[in-house]
Amino acid sequence: MLNIRMAACSEPGTRSSNEDALATGDCGPGWFAVLADGAGGHRHGAEAARRAVYRLQTCLGDATLPWRPELLTGAVLAAHDDVRRGQDGEGLARMHTTVVALCVDAQRAVALWTHVGDSRLYRLRGGSIDTVTQDDSLVHSLLQAGLLTPDQAEMHPHRNQLLAALGIEDALEPHTTALQPLVAGDVFLLCSDGWWGSAGEALIPATLGEAASPDEWLAAMRRAIEQRGLADQDNFSAIAVWVDAAETADGA
Repeated sequence: MLNIRMAACSEPGTRSSNEDALATGDCGPGWFAVLADGAGGHRHGAEAARRAVYRLQTCLGDATLPWRPELLTGAVLAAHDDVRRGQDGEGLARMHTTVVALCVDAQRAVALWTHVGDSRLYRLRGGSIDTVTQDDSLVHSLLQAGLLTPDQAEMHPHRNQLLAALGIEDALEPHTTALQPLVAGDVFLLCSDGWWGSAGEALIPATLGEAASPDEWLAAMRRAIEQRGLADQDNFSAIAVWVDAAETADGA
């Protein structure tokens, strides 16, 4: 059976409050990680993210393995309903949140994931990095259509405008994968846009090679983000998931 190591980090940046939320957990050989980035004004984004993470944590923590795509999609839709039910107070009608979730089965050596919004999941394997989620954002849709270059997308004034999020009035379709095979040495990073937007994609593999544990890896990236000293640094959060071969796991 594969060995799973996880670490998490969530920082407010220069903001007065942190509207990101995250959770990790296990149910036997099944492990999960969930991250949400809320928005909505008057700090109601924090409530949206909290509701989403709590519902997903409850659904996944009580799940009977094996993991199934319909289970994960159902958990996201349940979280969406919870956010919608919370929209009954002053200002709360505008609250919404992104979400990204990863489920790993250490015994069967498979994983699956889902997301809504622009919180991302990266997979690093054999020295290569893949963004295995695609942002639900206006800028990403323009980039995919060839109407923007990557440099233009990075500086676009509406780069934070989402096309989908938990809590919206429209029908929601989470982007859930089929089961994917795991390989010993796989590394995953779930992160909010405050993390990937500030760190830059090149930093993710660059810091991995110098880290002996998921905690060290996140700490290296956090220091790099803080050293940039951005005056408008958004909340930035991430979860690292390392997949080790059982016989080489050091228990860190």
